[in-house]
Amino acid sequence: GQEKTVTYRQLPLTPSYAFTDYRSQGQTISAAVIDIGSPPTGQLTPFNIYVASSRSRGRDTVRLQRDFDERLLTTLNHPNEYLRIEDARLAKIDEETKNQWEDKMKTTGNSLVHVS
Repeated sequence: GQEKTVTYRQLPLTPSYAFTDYRSQGQTISAAVIDIGSPPTGQLTPFNIYVASSRSRGRDTVRLQRDFDERLLTTLNHPNEYLRIEDARLAKIDEETKNQWEDKMKTTGNSLVHVS
């Protein structure tokens, strides 16, 4: 025989598994490493981030894999235009109802009682 030299390189691996935010719905996970970086396809919304980050037992058991675009969590990046419109509509109805109630209380001589 001919002699051959073989070299190997050992990589430090940690056994783990991954799944999507849809798959994690309804589950409680003891510890989670969350990647909320921009995905190569599709779009990440605050809904996705909420589902991923709320699967663990508490904030001490959640880790972020990398930095992310903070605009994902601001109102400038509302996840759904229809929800934004509905939120505005409900806020308007709330204000109108409050005003009508206060006007009614003024005309009947009653006052509003605030209970904390």
